[in-house]
Amino acid sequence: MNNFTVIFTSTVSTNSILQPSGLLASVRQVLHGINFLFGLPTHSYVIWLIITGTGSGVASGFFNLNLSVCEIVSCLNSLFSVLTYFPWLSSLKNVTFFLMGFAITGRPLFQSLMCVERYLAVVHPVTFLKFKPLRYRVICCTVVWIITLGSCLCCMLTLLFFHLSIHLCINSFEFLLFFSIQLFCLVAVLRALKQSGPGERGREREEENPMKRRALHFILITTVKAAQGKAADIPLHDIQPGDFVVIKDLRRKSWKARRSLGPFQVPANNAQRE
Repeated sequence: MNNFTVIFTSTVSTNSILQPSGLLASVRQVLHGINFLFGLPTHSYVIWLIITGTGSGVASGFFNLNLSVCEIVSCLNSLFSVLTYFPWLSSLKNVTFFLMGFAITGRPLFQSLMCVERYLAVVHPVTFLKFKPLRYRVICCTVVWIITLGSCLCCMLTLLFFHLSIHLCINSFEFLLFFSIQLFCLVAVLRALKQSGPGERGREREEENPMKRRALHFILITTVKAAQGKAADIPLHDIQPGDFVVIKDLRRKSWKARRSLGPFQVPANNAQRE
């Protein structure tokens, strides 16, 4: 393994290290555009269905309502991310840093709440009926929005001041926490699906409860989606084109051999040379 150390004596004028270039930039623009064009009308339609009562109602779909609002903000963030590729709109980069918290924290938090709701409905129905009134959902969503806004502020500060290690540690902790909650709910609902309820005999015992099956399918889809993760929108190191790096050699043949190789200058790609 090689250990890299950076000497910050850059002699090449470069753009921001947060600005992708070349084919990668084009692919990201297309993905952000698709997310905005298809995601915004879809989640707007979901909100309209919940508010008008066409779906399952506001009370039962309150978590879905808040998740759709969070997804709409993420779609707007995709629009701002596309606009930042234009030089005269590069100042929107700070806005994208702030709104990044909705996708990193807000979305998985609301999905975890929905998984816990299904878990209580299947495994602990009495507790689910106790906390079924809308006021409990409002309290939970209020706490989630406060945490999400705090995450947005944390994302903006860590990315503006290039504390990438802190940003990655926080993201990794949140991913493991939310994934563990969803995986626990998935296993618990799966176990409940295999068990027969009280009073079920004979042929009814072999039939699966439709509510349990729907809860299992929802939690399974949410867990698989969370396990996929997302591509990094930020650099994973502070090395910029033009910097000099020293490579530590851990495979020396003798104690007299050099401990490090270099310094080597990181070349700039074609887009950054322009």
